[in-house]
Amino acid sequence: MAAAVVCAALLGLAAPAAGAQPSSTAPAAGREARDAARFWSAERMAEAQPLDAVRAEPAGAARSSGAVARRPQGTMFKGTRLVGTFFGSDGPRGTTWHCTGSVIDTRARNIVLTAAHCALNMRGDYIFVPKFVKGAAPDRQPYGIFHIQRVFIDPRYVPDRGSATTKKPVSDLDTAFARVSANQRGTSLQDAVGGGLAFSRPDGYSHRNVTVVGYPSHRHNSAGRAVKCTVPTKQLRGYRQLSMTCGGYYGGVSGSPWITDYKDDARTGHVIGNLGGYNGGGNDANVDYISYATAFGADAANLLADAVADQAPPADLPPYRGLKGALAGGAARWRKAALLASGDYTGDRRGDLLAVWSDGGVTLHPGDGKGGFGAEKRLRQANSTWTHARTVAGGTFGGGDRSGLLVRWSDGEVTLYPQPGPSGLGREIRLAAPGSAWKNAVQFAAGPFGTGRDTGLLVRRADGALTLYPKVGTGGFGTGTQLLPANGTWTKAALLTGGEFGGTATGDLLVRWADGSLDTRTDTSAAGLGAASRLRGPNGLWKHAQVLTAGGFRHGSSADDLIVRWSDGETTLYADTGNKALGTEHTLVHPGT
Repeated sequence: MAAAVVCAALLGLAAPAAGAQPSSTAPAAGREARDAARFWSAERMAEAQPLDAVRAEPAGAARSSGAVARRPQGTMFKGTRLVGTFFGSDGPRGTTWHCTGSVIDTRARNIVLTAAHCALNMRGDYIFVPKFVKGAAPDRQPYGIFHIQRVFIDPRYVPDRGSATTKKPVSDLDTAFARVSANQRGTSLQDAVGGGLAFSRPDGYSHRNVTVVGYPSHRHNSAGRAVKCTVPTKQLRGYRQLSMTCGGYYGGVSGSPWITDYKDDARTGHVIGNLGGYNGGGNDANVDYISYATAFGADAANLLADAVADQAPPADLPPYRGLKGALAGGAARWRKAALLASGDYTGDRRGDLLAVWSDGGVTLHPGDGKGGFGAEKRLRQANSTWTHARTVAGGTFGGGDRSGLLVRWSDGEVTLYPQPGPSGLGREIRLAAPGSAWKNAVQFAAGPFGTGRDTGLLVRRADGALTLYPKVGTGGFGTGTQLLPANGTWTKAALLTGGEFGGTATGDLLVRWADGSLDTRTDTSAAGLGAASRLRGPNGLWKHAQVLTAGGFRHGSSADDLIVRWSDGETTLYADTGNKALGTEHTLVHPGT
């Protein structure tokens, strides 16, 4: 007789129905869960102890005070299909009832969200049980049990010594995903529960109604029921995390999803974070009524993509600096970055970023070759002259290894700074006089559009005409070739940048159109614009992209890393962008900072 049936009888529970028992012809896909079910009897699950930290009311706290009476309190209920809990046998006192997880909607159909500090301990016989029912054997659980096959944790999440949690900035990365097997019947997780939560990146930290669903520890939850609470959220100051106030969130709730549109037993919803982060998701006093959550961003999105692809996260991720980001200053400052140019301005063969600010200041941000940036260098203090810079481009216009900076001013003058560097912009060479026809040059895009090591310049004029200058240098623009005459289509090109997106070391063009769509033009040269590929169709998000530049910021010298400054000041790096897809997203400046 199966262990589940024996324990069910010992506990006075109904044995699983004959039709629910695995048979010799059950699908091979369910073998892992069936093997786990032989160990995870109803009795073992009922006796499991919480492994994550128990959060208790501090000594002497007066629960009957008026302040406590007005505090929201979680509601215990039977649970919901998209949220469950974990069990494992590696705890210090035997079997463990371990944290909370939720089903994420992906094409893999087998992904569970939880906290990184929970997943650090998951190995061997760990299982996930959606809508767990205490006292029920595995075959009596509403959707069966699912064996944990592999967990995915950002390698930069390093807890404090002797602990699974931390209070450091990397607590922002306290998110994990797990791939699970099919259940005992061979049914995939999403097919079994009938849906999944949509992974969503929150728009800020303040939300009116967020519902948090979790499984508190047995000490405060002898019936093994779930808790839910719908409350407003705010930011945990100094962290990229959400905070809520609601009582009843004791140990066991780590990993709980924070859902913006929750309905009982719904098959869908949007999850914007998971309970965890600073101190494992609670304040220093570990009270049950203050909880934190990681706010999903590019890091969590990349981790989810790794889980879906069943591939290990990259080992060479840029260092995580918390809200400080990889670039100095917060989003409020970077909203004022009017123009950006990329190039090797320090001579170390790494991509650097040069910014022109709305007050006329000019700064240099030396790249470290890993997607990060060193200490900012001030090349110009705020001044009125540089407020008249209208478009810029970086490239080896003056020959040699160091990049130069080309500037078109509001009066039509065009000047070249052949070798700007950490000590200043250097000498200035006039290429076009004030009042020239270059006043109508709306956009510059620099790249290897020419021959050899020369940087070419593609110019879009106000009437939509495109002209390519394959060899720009200290002596002038050289002979230009018109790629397109005046036309209405290219007047709608909102942003341009040149790069090497096609992997051929020749010049490619990336265009953000007025409707938010993104295109590349591979192998652009004097012969024409090259093959067109669409990266994004019309959309609202990319209408907020205000400045673009591409350079070799992450891997090698290829200019295929795209930097975008958004309307709210958030600044993003898309590493290894190709001619048919954007690269992996890394946040350089976090929104709301």
